[in-house]
Amino acid sequence: MSAVSPKTDSRIYANLVQLSKLQSQSMQIKLLSLRYSRAHLSGRYQSHQRGRGLNFEELRHYQQGDDIRQMDWKVTQRTGHAHVRSYTEEKDRQVILCVDQRSGMFFGSVNLMKSVVAVEIAAVMGWLALANNDRVGLLASAADRFHWCSAKRGRAPFLVVLNQIIKANHSLDAESSNAGKVSFNQWMQHLSQRRLKAATLVIISDFADADSESLKQLTYLQQHNDVLCIFITDPMETKVPEDSQSPTWVVGDGQYQLALQRGQQTAEVNRALQNQYREKQAQLKKLMAMQRMPFIEIGTQGDHLLQLAQTLSDIQ
Repeated sequence: MSAVSPKTDSRIYANLVQLSKLQSQSMQIKLLSLRYSRAHLSGRYQSHQRGRGLNFEELRHYQQGDDIRQMDWKVTQRTGHAHVRSYTEEKDRQVILCVDQRSGMFFGSVNLMKSVVAVEIAAVMGWLALANNDRVGLLASAADRFHWCSAKRGRAPFLVVLNQIIKANHSLDAESSNAGKVSFNQWMQHLSQRRLKAATLVIISDFADADSESLKQLTYLQQHNDVLCIFITDPMETKVPEDSQSPTWVVGDGQYQLALQRGQQTAEVNRALQNQYREKQAQLKKLMAMQRMPFIEIGTQGDHLLQLAQTLSDIQ
């Protein structure tokens, strides 16, 4: 009897059937809108375009080229100078899902791989965006290349996005290693080169190699967009179990291995892991606080959708 392919195991690899089912599950997340704004996540944002929308913005002097239908005749008659009423127009926004599917994401010590958690979170955020009639695009980082899909509205284009994410997800295995051209910094540079304006950028990653230069890139992106970082973590990345029956832990990065003796060696490693984790967590919290965005941390325990729903409900 032939062995079952690991790619049929939804804990190890994502699949389109499961991601499609998340559309109905996403509706259970009572989020008014995915349109995060600087106005305390009000769920609404205004475009910079001025028109005959619903929301009054200002009363100002008439300028050549203004729409005559915006004239405020009462103020014009009272002041003797032509005045127009200016409105802001509520517009849809493009949501760009930035999904990390590099080799470091192919890890999980509890129920799911970090890579699968990232894909499913991206799918939920995409379905939520479509429910708000927003356009959804993709910039996924695989182990060897970037996958880009322009933001489009509708189920059919979003299924193309999901298939691209699955393609990157299925390219991972235990022997995967990252190409030199897909560092986190290069990923963010690639995103910056798209020159996106007034978009919601949802970055889903473990941020393992995000350095100070990368965070600067994110700060620049925040100047013209709403940036939401979702931090994917696994318990073993912050603490090597010290109560194991085995006296030695063997850890490796795909090329090199290191034997750790239980006791002082594992304790030192755990202190270093905890310091690294807290530093990364603090950096991302600070970055999100700059725009009063939520800090979202999701684990691999299998309750990631519940974690996401709880976090989003807490910020409404």
